[in-house]
Amino acid sequence: MNKHKKDKNHEEQNIEQEEIKSEDTLQQGSEEPAQSEKSDAKIAELEARVKEWNDKFLRKAAEFENYKRRTENDQFNLINYAAESFIIKLLPVVDDFERSMEHIDDIDNNKSVKDGIKLVYEKLLKLLNEQGVKKMQTKGEPFNVDYHDALMQRKDDSVPPHTVLEEVESGYLYRDKVIRHAKVIVSEESTDDSQISNEGSSESSTEKEN
Repeated sequence: MNKHKKDKNHEEQNIEQEEIKSEDTLQQGSEEPAQSEKSDAKIAELEARVKEWNDKFLRKAAEFENYKRRTENDQFNLINYAAESFIIKLLPVVDDFERSMEHIDDIDNNKSVKDGIKLVYEKLLKLLNEQGVKKMQTKGEPFNVDYHDALMQRKDDSVPPHTVLEEVESGYLYRDKVIRHAKVIVSEESTDDSQISNEGSSESSTEKEN
C-alpha cells in the first residue's frame, strides 16, 4: 500500500517538473524576438548619431578651411599694402612739388618757387612727424655714437672737445628707434687738452708702477 502511494507521489512530481520546463521554454521563446528588436533599434540609433556627428565634422572642417583662406588673404593684403595709408598722405606733397616745378623756368618768379619748395618741405616734415618720425637736432650737441657717425674731426677752440660742429646728413628717429644716424663733423681735442690728458695718463702709470 505504502509503495503504491510513493510511486503515485513521484509520478505527480515528475508531471509538475515537466509542466515547469514547458512554461520556461515558452517564456524564453517569447523573449528572444523582443531582445532582437531592441538590439536593432539601438544599432539604428547609433548609426544615426554617427551620421549626425560625421556631418558636423565635415561642416566644421569646411568652415575652418574658409577661415584659414580668409586669414591668409588678410595677411597677404596687410603685408603687401601696409604702406598704402602713408603713401596716400604723401601724394599731396608730390602734387605740391609738381606745382612748384612748373615755375622753375620762370626766371621772374623765383620767389614763388622758393615759397613753394619751402611749403612742400614743411608739409613733408609734418607728415613724417605724424608718423612718429623725428629729425635729430645735432649741431652743438655732445657727440654720441648711438646717434652720430663722425666723418671727420676739426679744431675749434670755441666749443668743448667732441662737440658736433656741423651736420653733413640729417639723422632720424622712428619712435624710439634710430633709423638713420646723423653724419657729422666733430671738434677735436685741443693741444692743451691732449697734453693734460697725456700727463694724467703718465701720472697714473707712475703711480701704478710705484
